[in-house]
Amino acid sequence: MSGAATRRAVVLVSGGMDSAVVAAIARAQGFEVYALSVAYGQRHASELAAAQRVAAMTGAAQHKTVDVDLRSIGGSALTDQAIAIPTDADGHELGGAVIPSTYVPARNTIMLSVALGWAEVLGAKDIFCGVNAVDYSGYPDCRPAFIEAFERLANLATKAGVEEGGLRIHAPLMRMSKADIVREGVRLGVDFACTVSCYQADDDGRACGHCDACRLRAQGFAEAGIADNTRYIG
Repeated sequence: MSGAATRRAVVLVSGGMDSAVVAAIARAQGFEVYALSVAYGQRHASELAAAQRVAAMTGAAQHKTVDVDLRSIGGSALTDQAIAIPTDADGHELGGAVIPSTYVPARNTIMLSVALGWAEVLGAKDIFCGVNAVDYSGYPDCRPAFIEAFERLANLATKAGVEEGGLRIHAPLMRMSKADIVREGVRLGVDFACTVSCYQADDDGRACGHCDACRLRAQGFAEAGIADNTRYIG
């Protein structure tokens, strides 16, 4: 896409299946995709390699990775090796009332803030993210109220919002089940083999098959009736 009519969008791309589908949705809606990944000290660092694949697959005009090392504040199993990843082996249940240890303090707020800064520089009025309130793992920053509040903040706290207005935060997967996300990805031509969802994937991106992310992914493919090409350890 080129010319004055080009609509740019910053898309948060983690390397997982949800963000891959979101990038494909943004592209299908006519946006020129600027993919943004955040290296926040996550133990599943192979997802960053997957993010590069997703950006290429979805035809991103540019892919930027920003370093914000959240290991320095800790508080999450995804940034602190001393905190165990919850799995089906320890009796952990999906969708429980307690926020799991894989919650990363302020992660989505930080990522959206970085995306907002880049959007201002690019002149983009739209930011896409893959948060989901249906098949999520209990994270408070994946709720509709959070996205709505951040959009208000974006229009209050930026030059672009004050002088031009209309900054929008898109969360197209918000009310979709994992099965719906799989179906939408297939419809849009997403190659899920390029993605990594596992919280403790190895350096080659192979999944453990037991963490929440693995279980939700497998459940989504099963319920969608679509073959799961995820590579597992062992």
